[in-house]
Amino acid sequence: MNARTDTTPSDHAAPALEPFAALPSNAVNWIAVWRRNYLVWKKLAIASMFGNLADPMIYLFGLGLGLGLMVGRVDGVSYIAFLAAGTVASSVMMSASFEAMYSGFSRMHVQRTWEAIMHTPLSLGDIVLGEVIWCASKAVLSGAAIMLVAGLLGYANFPSTLIALPVIALAGLAFASVAMIVTALAPSYDFFMFYQTLALTPMLLLSGVFFPVSQLPVVAQHITHLLPLSHAVDLIRPALLGRPLDHAALHVGVLVAYVIVAFGVSAVLFRRRMMR
Repeated sequence: MNARTDTTPSDHAAPALEPFAALPSNAVNWIAVWRRNYLVWKKLAIASMFGNLADPMIYLFGLGLGLGLMVGRVDGVSYIAFLAAGTVASSVMMSASFEAMYSGFSRMHVQRTWEAIMHTPLSLGDIVLGEVIWCASKAVLSGAAIMLVAGLLGYANFPSTLIALPVIALAGLAFASVAMIVTALAPSYDFFMFYQTLALTPMLLLSGVFFPVSQLPVVAQHITHLLPLSHAVDLIRPALLGRPLDHAALHVGVLVAYVIVAFGVSAVLFRRRMMR
């Protein structure tokens, strides 16, 4: 007598639906993760803010004032005003990326905070979303602080800088989502050096932070158009200088695509890592 094997549509559907299990369970659970990270950060807020602002401020005043004496005006403005907008965008990239990698890895792997949270009604997708939004929040704080300093010193147009705030938030989400992919793959802290050296540093040099992209070879310009930092700079710089935004929909669309695709990939990778 042959054994009978019964299959149901749900048996076949389960593997196909498995990637969706890594997504957030609803639209509000991430707030608990964000609040938890905020309460911890609040105890060390001053030191954390100083660390996030020190490096971009050194670039702004060191290169802006020193190199600016030799360069003169760039794109019709002083070099330090040109650099200020690039510094805002680069600080958003660095702040979101470092928080997602080093702090996120610590909470996920070293402290095992994520495992503790997963014993609550929150899902892994809720945790990843909360972490991404938290990283973007710190990036907004860093970028807004530099933008404020630039405005007070006369290197940014204050009324139009308000346009840059939502761009900073969107860029923070994009860089945090991409960095979460690196965190999901990282076996240790040392792994992050590869991403810093091979991705963040070239992006910093090629995306119009320190000099106009038009000065690059044509091939390099085409590569630059694929980088999220380039699109963030192209949105933030006109806002700070009070100039009209060109191709705003394209730049926003690219950043949104980075957020959606990178978040989805990171969520699936974290599920494979945490659930194995």
